[in-house]
Amino acid sequence: MKKNKKRFWKMVFVFSILGCLGCFGFLAWYLYQEYQVKEEYTEVRQEAQKKGEEVTLDEIDSAEFTGEQEGEEAEIEDDIFFSDMENPIDFDKLKEINPDIYAWIRIPDTNIDYPIAQREGDDSYYLKHDMYQQPRFAGCIYTEDCNSRDFTDPNTVIYGHNMKNGSMFQNLHLFADQAFFDKHSNVYIYTPKGVLEYKVFAAYTYDDRHIMNSFDFDDPEVFQSYLDEILHVRSMDANIREGIDVTVDDHIITLATCIGGQTQNRYLVQAVLDKDDDNE
Repeated sequence: MKKNKKRFWKMVFVFSILGCLGCFGFLAWYLYQEYQVKEEYTEVRQEAQKKGEEVTLDEIDSAEFTGEQEGEEAEIEDDIFFSDMENPIDFDKLKEINPDIYAWIRIPDTNIDYPIAQREGDDSYYLKHDMYQQPRFAGCIYTEDCNSRDFTDPNTVIYGHNMKNGSMFQNLHLFADQAFFDKHSNVYIYTPKGVLEYKVFAAYTYDDRHIMNSFDFDDPEVFQSYLDEILHVRSMDANIREGIDVTVDDHIITLATCIGGQTQNRYLVQAVLDKDDDNE
């Protein structure tokens, strides 16, 4: 009897040790994956940066864009207003890395500085694959193919994981802080055609419904009702910017990420395309 008892506790001890080793191994693998993702995106930012005298990503923070620069008027194409600022992204280089990459997003004073990808016919692909199309739990910043790639839709939803190391779209949660929200309104989307400048007008907790499948944004009445709902959102962490009028004639982006411990909710940051009335 004692012999069997000793054997039992010996087995418990062995399995406990194996379990601990497994946990440590998984943690080491997880941390290495996060480190590798960080290094890969640092590298791709450097590769995507145009060389020469063109504006750099860091210089954008301090630049002022009023629709005119050096006497040139900004461009309006397909009802989309492009800022006349120079585009710092080398999309030819990005296409060599991955032809699914079609845009780049950057929010000043955050870690959000990433390419945007879209896989036709497989909306969940970049939920689990990185920009190199390799399986990776951090995924990639992406849109689904229900949205066009030219940002002409009334609402373009952009997704990214809420990574614990602050990468991908984790820094969207900074907008839950009123002081940060008040001081940061710019979101830049770089495309092969030009640069789109957006103004953040709302940040709040929402449910996990599929937004594009839940609302027909091509219907002005539905879009207006949706905008009205945003202005009356009830979440405790909601921040709404005063002085920005958003109408059904505007184009907005919705940046969406998860909330730790709240599987049924999502955190959204929404911004409206900035237009220069003088050039419309």
